[in-house]
Amino acid sequence: MSQQVKVLTLKKNLNAETASEFQQDITQILASGVKGVKIVLVDCQNITFLDSSGLGSLVLAFKTLRDAGIKMVLCSVNDQVRMIFELTSINKVLEIFPSQDAFHQVLLATS
Repeated sequence: MSQQVKVLTLKKNLNAETASEFQQDITQILASGVKGVKIVLVDCQNITFLDSSGLGSLVLAFKTLRDAGIKMVLCSVNDQVRMIFELTSINKVLEIFPSQDAFHQVLLATS
């Protein structure tokens, strides 16, 4: 596979309490110097809610990774979280896939 993908599965809702933990995960991905990582796939299957802090941490992660030349995409977003993304137009900025499988099928088709 020509493009390296790092999957980051979120274990808890993204909110004021967990946003810094998510940022640390992003920082670790960048600090580990994982060569060849082109895409970070954030799996949101365990998230049923996110607040403004969570939303802010997603946007910050997106910008931080983009500045490092890494694309960030999301998958497995539930309906409540998708609604928040649509209300805030985040879904126009971040690419969202129905599942990890759907993402990998698209990736394989384009590589």
